Amino acid sequence: MGSDNETSSFGNLTNNIVSNNISVTFGALILSIVFLLGVPGNLFIIWSILACARKRSVTTLFILNLACADSCLMCLTIFFIIYLAKQNWIFGTVMCKLLFYLCNTNMYASIMIITLMSLHRLVAVMWPTYLTACTRRRTVLLVLGGLWIVVFLLALPALIFRRTEKNYNGKERTVCATHHDYPQQGVFQYTLETVVGFLVPYVIIVSSYVCILRRLRQTMFKRRIRSENLIQAIIVTFCIFWLPYHCINIVQVAAALTSDGLLKKQLDNIWQFSRAVTSALAFISSCANPVLYAFAGRSYIKADGLAFMARLFEGTVLDYGARRNRQNRDVIRL
Repeated sequence: MGSDNETSSFGNLTNNIVSNNISVTFGALILSIVFLLGVPGNLFIIWSILACARKRSVTTLFILNLACADSCLMCLTIFFIIYLAKQNWIFGTVMCKLLFYLCNTNMYASIMIITLMSLHRLVAVMWPTYLTACTRRRTVLLVLGGLWIVVFLLALPALIFRRTEKNYNGKERTVCATHHDYPQQGVFQYTLETVVGFLVPYVIIVSSYVCILRRLRQTMFKRRIRSENLIQAIIVTFCIFWLPYHCINIVQVAAALTSDGLLKKQLDNIWQFSRAVTSALAFISSCANPVLYAFAGRSYIKADGLAFMARLFEGTVLDYGARRNRQNRDVIRL
């Protein structure tokens, strides 16, 4: 669509999101709780690993990167709280693009790091002879470096399509909106987010854990594994809080593709009403991880004090290959 009056629904309808008082109120409340819990929680995790961890395993490096991504996102929430509270974007076009770009970066980084955790456990259980080669420090750092490059590239649509616009729906306000000149641009952006940022990684994650559980059930080893359970909890938590966001992405894409005027209006109403709340819910996954870690490491608190988180990350876990080769040992450190 080349002219100003041919703006797609991904552009002008986004302007109305901040006009929904119920949605923005719940969104601002959720983000306020997220900020109060997430910033100190994730900074504490980073401090625990850097200052207190005696050994930094592969899992610890993954968790450190996840905490860095989450803490960055948590620090940004104050801008979105102000945006929702004032229902007016006051930070300018550059910040509009940058803040939403960093949010998308966190989304891709989080799910990809979680996917790496799952693949690491899969190799440890299914092909333990290759574990050492796959988990050399240099190899892991190269993989993480490549992951961040891919993440920054995947998030570029948020940088390209975000801009500030004037909205005169009831009263004049400035909004930080996603604007697409053509419907295909919106379909591409939101389909990319949902497919690459959710569906494909979750297929890999679920497939990995199905293989892991099948292999473990073939052994006589029935002990519950702390780190295995912790990683599973992180995966489930991410799914719970990001699934609504991606469902709304699907609704928005369907609205852009449908030619039925009535259905299009109904779908537009659904995603406009829900976008602020589902986006705020997605932020919760970044502040939930410190809570999960604290719960998993509660047995260390009495003995180790503030270093309890580091002791958790140094805790013992199952390595199937080591158990098979050394029957007198049932756990080893990651």
